[in-house]
Amino acid sequence: MLLTTRVNDVAAAEEYESFLQMSGLTPGELRWVRLEAEPLPPLEFADHSGFLLGGSQFNVSDPDEVKSPLQLRVETELGVLLRRVLEVDHPFLGICYGIGTIGRLIGATVDRRYSEITNEVTISLTPEGVADPLCAGLESSFGAFVGHKEAIGELPDSATVLATGEGCPVQMFRYGANVYATQFHPEMDGPAFARRIDLYRDAGYFPPPEAERLIAAAASSTANCGAVIGNFVRRYGG
Repeated sequence: MLLTTRVNDVAAAEEYESFLQMSGLTPGELRWVRLEAEPLPPLEFADHSGFLLGGSQFNVSDPDEVKSPLQLRVETELGVLLRRVLEVDHPFLGICYGIGTIGRLIGATVDRRYSEITNEVTISLTPEGVADPLCAGLESSFGAFVGHKEAIGELPDSATVLATGEGCPVQMFRYGANVYATQFHPEMDGPAFARRIDLYRDAGYFPPPEAERLIAAAASSTANCGAVIGNFVRRYGG
C-alpha cells in the first residue's frame, strides 16, 4: 500500500507513477490511498505485504497550533497505523515526510537544523548500509534527490543509520528488522524530479528565481536510486 498526502492532483498522480516505475508493480498490485483526500480506511496487515509512505507539504516538527485540521487528522491516523507497524515490525518504507513521521514515533529528534534545498546530493552508505538488503545494487556513494525543510538530527540507539550525507546526517535508517525510512527520494529519477520542482517552485523549498536552473540540472541528471524501492518490493512482496 502506498500512502500519500499531496494536495496537488498532478503531483500526487506523478508520485504514484514514480512508485509504480521504481517498484515494478502494476496498479493492481500497489493499492494507493490519498490521506489528504479521504480518511485512512480500516486495514488488515495480513492483506498488505508492506506499506510505503511518500513525501508531503506537511512538517511534523511544526507546532500543533500552526498545523491545519487536515494535517492534524492525517498525523493522528498515521500515528495509529505506524504504532502498529512498529509493534509488530511490519515492513514499512517512509520517504522524506515518512522519515520524520516514523522517526518521531521512535524518539528521534526532528527539527530544521539539517534542511536541504531542492537539489541532487551525494549520499554515502554506512558499513551497515552496505550490508543491508534494501541497499543492494547501490554504490557506496551515489546521487539522490532531496528537498526538505526538516530532518532527523539524532536517532535513538535502537535505530541503525544506513546512509548519511554532508548536509544531513541521517539520510536512511532501519528500525527493528523491517522498518525503514529515507530522507532522499528513491522513487524519483531526474525527469520526475524536474517536474516536481516546476510544480513546487513557490512552496518554499528553494528561491523561486533558482527554479529554471534546478529544473535543467535535474532533467539532465542520471541519478537513480530506485533500487531501494525495488529491493523493498522483492524482499517483502514475494
